[in-house]
Amino acid sequence: MTKKGYQPKRTMIYCAWGGEEEGLLGSTEWVEQHAAELQQKAVIYINTDGNGRGFLSAGGSHALEPAFTEIAQSVTDPQTGVTVFQRKISRDIINAGNAKARKENLAKQNFDLYALGSGSDYSPFFQHLGISSMNIAFGGEDEGGEYHSIYDSYDMYRRFKDPTFEYGVALAKVCGHTSLRFANAEVLPFDFRSLHKTISRYVTEVMALTDEMRESTATENEAVKGNHFVTANNITEPLLTPAIKADVPYLNFSSLQNALSGLEKVTVVLHAINSNGASAEKSIAFNQKLFHAEQSLLNTGLPRRNWYRHSIYAPGFYTGYGVKTLPGVREAIEQRNWKEAQEQIESAAIAIGQLSILLQSAVDVFK
Repeated sequence: MTKKGYQPKRTMIYCAWGGEEEGLLGSTEWVEQHAAELQQKAVIYINTDGNGRGFLSAGGSHALEPAFTEIAQSVTDPQTGVTVFQRKISRDIINAGNAKARKENLAKQNFDLYALGSGSDYSPFFQHLGISSMNIAFGGEDEGGEYHSIYDSYDMYRRFKDPTFEYGVALAKVCGHTSLRFANAEVLPFDFRSLHKTISRYVTEVMALTDEMRESTATENEAVKGNHFVTANNITEPLLTPAIKADVPYLNFSSLQNALSGLEKVTVVLHAINSNGASAEKSIAFNQKLFHAEQSLLNTGLPRRNWYRHSIYAPGFYTGYGVKTLPGVREAIEQRNWKEAQEQIESAAIAIGQLSILLQSAVDVFK
């Protein structure tokens, strides 16, 4: 694309963190110290932690999914000679639990990023500052149970994990291609249609979770009232009869649904923009809107842990590393805190609306 001589001038910074096992201390302190500058200038944070032999694994913001699919299709797997994308898809096909899932994987054209929880140094960048992030590794053929033991050593890695070090090279290629793709792009390769699709799936999940809890609560209460738990009890090893639970109310998800509808419309328009021939000033302004977009999804903080501010992704309050998507809404429902659940639905809707407004301002750059 010709941008009247416009050439992106972006800097790549390589960081090695200390204190990761002590609560992500190195990365968290650095991020908090440089928070304002990072939110102003950082386009993407790419994280790697452990690595091994086998299959490409990657998680991150779902606006990065289409671009990362292209990157995974450009790197060759050192053991099989196919792309790391194709090898990962082949494993998904073989490991599919049923015919429907296998058929879906056979037709798959995208690399599915998993949602980021915690456990590595992307957390302060992503969940505290709202900087688009990725976590990338290879593995699946190198399990040994040695993690955090006396056997977790260089010699063990050399002998059993990746003896030829070829997957270290493969990881460097994937991360290098990702870095160069974003460093050299005249238009940053974010695709917010993928993010909209993913958030829509999360909203469907929490709505279904509420409906399932309502039905299961009603049937369990009926079983308690009918004395079925007492009748079926083991007389020699009796269990307590469950208490009657309060009925699950009908939450109002309309604000979330309306916010998603608005997001869908603006992402379609944004994707259709042709910026060929745009001035350098407009290109720079457009890109700034794109890489600041993730920050629109920040709120004032999740209940009881306001350091985590991302409305869509967070580690679970009770799950440690494990991710909770739409965390404020989902966890309130799971804890049967219906007032908080409704409040978090409105909070998430506001965040998604903020994202739509920012993306519309990106569209307006070329009007």
